[in-house]
Amino acid sequence: MRLTLPAPTGPYPVGTVSHRLVDHDRPDPWVASRPSRELMVSVRYPARDVERYPRAAQMSPGEAAGFDRLNNFGGVPRGSVDWAATRTFAHQGAPPARTRRGAAHPRVHPEVHPVARPVVLYSPGVGDPRSLGTTLTDELASRGYVVVCVDHTYDASAVEFPDGRIETTRLPEEYERAEREGTVVELLRKTCAVRVADLRFVLDRLEAIVPAPFAPSVIGAFGQSAGGFAALQTMHDDRRIAAAANLDGLLAYVQEDQDPGPLSTVAADGVDRPVLLMGKDGNDHHTVPSWGALWEHGSGPRLDLTLLGSGHASYTDATSMLPRIAERLGLPKEVVTGAIGTVAPERAVAVQRAYVPAFFDRELRHRDDAGLLDGPSARYPELRFVG
Repeated sequence: MRLTLPAPTGPYPVGTVSHRLVDHDRPDPWVASRPSRELMVSVRYPARDVERYPRAAQMSPGEAAGFDRLNNFGGVPRGSVDWAATRTFAHQGAPPARTRRGAAHPRVHPEVHPVARPVVLYSPGVGDPRSLGTTLTDELASRGYVVVCVDHTYDASAVEFPDGRIETTRLPEEYERAEREGTVVELLRKTCAVRVADLRFVLDRLEAIVPAPFAPSVIGAFGQSAGGFAALQTMHDDRRIAAAANLDGLLAYVQEDQDPGPLSTVAADGVDRPVLLMGKDGNDHHTVPSWGALWEHGSGPRLDLTLLGSGHASYTDATSMLPRIAERLGLPKEVVTGAIGTVAPERAVAVQRAYVPAFFDRELRHRDDAGLLDGPSARYPELRFVG
C-alpha cells in the first residue's frame, strides 16, 4: 500500500534541498574505521514557483528499505507498505520565497539580498529517519521558518548519501551488547552525546546550508523522543539555541519514563531560555522525574502540555500513517493505540500544528499568539495545560 501525508496549512509553499555534511575534526563515534563523521540533512524553507519542481519523496528507496527492515512501527508486516512511494509537500530545489519587497537596494538583485529568517533544527527519535517528522517540519516551513532536519548516521534506520551509499543503524547490536555487558546507561549517554555533537556541528554549518537569500536570524530546536532530549541538551550546551521543544523525550539516561535517574545536565541544571514540553497522556513534569528536575532547576519560561489520549509516537508521522495501514491491512487496533494512543489522528495533527508553531512564533519571532499559549482553548479540548 501507499501512503499520503497531511498538506501544510501555512501561507507559503515549501521547498527542500539536502546536504551531505562532513565533520573532519570528529571521527565517527559508531564506526571506528571512518575517520570523519558524516551527516545528511534536509532543509525545508518557504518557497515560490513550486509547480515546476517535483514533490520530494519522504524516503528514498534505500532509506525506505532500512526503515521497513528495522520495523519501528511494531505490528506492521515487513514488505506490506511501499514507504518510498510517499510524497511530501516539499518541492525539490524550488526557489526560496521572495520576501520583504522593497527592502533591497534597487540595484541589488532580490535573490542575493539577505533576508533574515528564523531557523529551527529537528532531531528524530532513536532509530527514526529525519523524514518521520515531515508533517511538522513542512508545517513550520510553510509558516516562514527554515527547518533543518538531521539524520544521525548509524542511529537512524538508514541514511542514503549522494553517492548512493546507504548506512544502516548500528543501535540494535549496540543495545544487545550493552544489555549483555550491563552498560546500557553508558550507551544511552553516548547516544545523546553523539546527537548533541551532530546538532552543534550543524549549527556551525548553517550559513552554508541555509538557501540564499535567507540568512539565519534566531535559532530554535525541537525533536521527538531522543530528538527532544537532544534539542534541550543542545540548548543547555550551546547559547546559539534560543528556544527548544521536547516532544515526549526523557531527559535522563533511563529506559522507563518514571525512572528517577541518572539525570542529564539539562535536567540537573535547568536552562534560562524558553522550553516547551509536550508529553503523551500521563507524561508531565509531575510524573516524569527528569522533566520535574528541569522544571525545578530552570529559570527560563517553561510550558508543559499534554495531548490527552496520545501515545509516544503521536508526535511523528505515525499519527497519519498507522491508522490507514491498520485499516487497509486489517491489523488489530492495538497496533495503532500502542503507538499513537486513542486520540483522533486528525485532532492530534491539529493540536501539534497549532502549539509547536505558536511556541516558536512567540519565542523566536515575538509574535502574538492571541493567548493560545496562556491557557486552555475551546478549539483544542484535547490539550491540557499542566501547572
